[in-house]
Amino acid sequence: RFRWNNMPRLEKVYLKNNVMGLISSGTQSILEEESHIKDVLSRIVVEMIKREWPQHWPDMLKELDTLSKQGETQTELVMFILLRLAEDVVTFQTLPTQRRRDIQQTLTQNMEKIFCFLLTTLQQNVNKYRRMKTDLAQEPKAQANCRVGIAALNTLAGYIDWVALSHITADNCKLLEMLCLLLNEPELQIGAAECLLIAGKLEDRKPLMVLFGDVAMHYILSAAQTADGEGLVEKHYVFLKRLCQVLCALGSQLCALLGSDSEVETPTNFGKYLDSFLAFTTHPSQFLRSSTQITWGALFRHEVLSHDPLLLAMIPKYLRASMTNLVKVGFPSKTDSPSCEYSRFDFDSDEDFNAFFNSFRAQQGEVMRMACRLDPRTGFQMAGEWLKYQLTAPVDTGPMNSKTGEGLCSIFSPSFVQWDAMTFFSESVISQMFRTLDKDEIPVNDGIDLLQLVLNFETKDPLILSCVLTNVSALFPFVTYRPEYLPRVLSKLFASVTFEVIEESKAPRTRAVKNVRRHACSSIIKMCRDYPQLVLPNFEMLYNHVKQLLSNELLLTQMEKCALMEALVLISNQFKDYERQKAFLEELMAPVAGLWLSPEMQRVLSDPEAFISYVGADNKIADPVLEDPSGLNPSRISFCVYTILGVVKRARWPAATEEAKAGGFLVGFMPSGSPVYRNPCTEQVLKLLDNLLALIRTHNNLYMPEMVARLGETFAKALDMLEVEKNAILGLPQPLLELYDSPVYKTVLERMQGFFCTLYDNCFHILGNAGPSMQQDFYTVEGLATQLLSSAFINLNNIPDYRLRPMLRVFVKPLVLSCPSEHYETLVCPMLGPLFTYLHV
Repeated sequence: RFRWNNMPRLEKVYLKNNVMGLISSGTQSILEEESHIKDVLSRIVVEMIKREWPQHWPDMLKELDTLSKQGETQTELVMFILLRLAEDVVTFQTLPTQRRRDIQQTLTQNMEKIFCFLLTTLQQNVNKYRRMKTDLAQEPKAQANCRVGIAALNTLAGYIDWVALSHITADNCKLLEMLCLLLNEPELQIGAAECLLIAGKLEDRKPLMVLFGDVAMHYILSAAQTADGEGLVEKHYVFLKRLCQVLCALGSQLCALLGSDSEVETPTNFGKYLDSFLAFTTHPSQFLRSSTQITWGALFRHEVLSHDPLLLAMIPKYLRASMTNLVKVGFPSKTDSPSCEYSRFDFDSDEDFNAFFNSFRAQQGEVMRMACRLDPRTGFQMAGEWLKYQLTAPVDTGPMNSKTGEGLCSIFSPSFVQWDAMTFFSESVISQMFRTLDKDEIPVNDGIDLLQLVLNFETKDPLILSCVLTNVSALFPFVTYRPEYLPRVLSKLFASVTFEVIEESKAPRTRAVKNVRRHACSSIIKMCRDYPQLVLPNFEMLYNHVKQLLSNELLLTQMEKCALMEALVLISNQFKDYERQKAFLEELMAPVAGLWLSPEMQRVLSDPEAFISYVGADNKIADPVLEDPSGLNPSRISFCVYTILGVVKRARWPAATEEAKAGGFLVGFMPSGSPVYRNPCTEQVLKLLDNLLALIRTHNNLYMPEMVARLGETFAKALDMLEVEKNAILGLPQPLLELYDSPVYKTVLERMQGFFCTLYDNCFHILGNAGPSMQQDFYTVEGLATQLLSSAFINLNNIPDYRLRPMLRVFVKPLVLSCPSEHYETLVCPMLGPLFTYLHV
């Protein structure tokens, strides 16, 4: 390889002749010779070709042709040589540019001969193999011909990607016909399928529509049925994957050619194609099912095919298949589904499968919505039938009981996986129906009947209840037609906000229970955000219910309390009356203001030492799991910060200028002509701003070495990065799935880390939202730039980089983007100057 150019001419000829002699008669027979010997021999010849052909070895192709006539052993080696040459020159490009161009140009000039040689070799050996394979006396000879056939197919696959399509479609597409024929030959079918994955420019691919012909489609269908009918055999499964790729490529090709070229018509065998494609969508292998989704999506959104009666008739079948495919089964470690066996081939662990399935389900949801855009009523009807079935089906917890409680589902329970799949299906198809059908075409009575069934359904299983809440949200748009059902929906959601499996239990709640409560809070916020006019008449009922829940300090977590307050703020925006909204917000925030502005809290928020002591971070704990030294103090601070953030994010003026003017929100116009509004929350929030900035300053100062030293032995790492953040940065998978329903026993250190991290982020979220929310009232706060510099930007040298990220992303960026140009000099420049200096150094 390295001395060739310096060798005398005679030595080169001697070496070449010896190597060709080895190929001719120096190896054992095709079935006996070791594969690495064949590989090395072929590579030596390729290295010589790369240096000598065509200039100094013009007869190379003739010599290879002569060698191949000696027998199967030599023919296989010739195939290896031609394949390695194409790989080095075209695929890997492992030689100097000029030499690569010379060789590729010569290959292209001789491509007709090369393809004719490859096709003849393939045909002759396949014919011999077929004749002799049933004769036991001829078996070695048949196997030799089979080996050559496989080598010829592999070599064709190496060329087919980049040669002119005219070579592939020559002689009335003889090559394509032969490849389709070989799909039914078990030993050769994988290689044939690889060759059918033909690339090429779109305008050149019209001849490939021959693959939609009767003969080709017959062979493709029968090959799929035969390979699938023998259960899971690795070789057959690999072939099915390749064949699925072929069908996907055919679908993509049809979609690309049909719209862009009037000469191409919908194939007569389009129905057969759809049937064979659906067979892969209903296959037990989750991987094969997922492989078909992109092509289904392309078909459903195609300008011509989406109106084809054959495709429209396929939609119910596709949706029916999706109902099965959405059920999360097939974990490699389990044996509860035919999919499990296939998953053991495709996935290394349950975590790998879980990540794949979540992605597959999201993709499937998108395709289902496309299908329902074409036929919304069928999807809704199926969703209704499935929902009714689940509501009446007995609960099957399976062999693994949940750790939450006896008789409850785990995430692997048969009942839950069905509920989970049904919920995703319903959510996808119902939302699409409302987007597609006209208002007077919506099946209101059917929807309300389903909503009543869901509202009447009672369960103490947190996983199933979470699915029920999603169905309530999915069916909620029907309430816009029948507002009298709103109080019942609110009652259902509020009952779930305080959900417990065991009332007054001292044990920490499981993740499943926490999720139900958060889910209910999120549903209330979403309802108030998307349908505020609908909820407004029930505002007093809603407000009284929230006040009742807030009166018990231990009933809800701080996040749950603030979520409910956010919902109230969203509805109060519909008052469209500045004074009324302001009075309401003043009443709502009175408990927060009283706590936040108290002398004790002012002392705690202003002094790092007092803050550490107040939250209990200076203690040494005997039992780091169960003992909590700080009591309610951290949660009180969190409640105040959460509430301020919720109000700043949600309190707004009416979107219509006339309504804003009538309600007393409009205070003037900018020089540019854009209106200036006042936010009803401004007075309340600005009252609390000084202590908020004091808290940010204190938090930044916690990173000073002397303050870190004051942390108790148990909390020495309280300011370190959370494990979940580390895992996210490193791309590590989530913990084992079985932990989902275990009680969340966090150590006091983990709780303290979470408290510091969330508090830090939320403080900057408030500052980031303050500008867009309060506009000129915030930007004109006296000495704002100085106050921000002495709080948010203090002690940056000691703050780790991973804590600076939220500051830049959620505070600095939105502040700069929303700041009016007239405040650049007084606010943005004084603030960014020191920040950029620090970041640059």
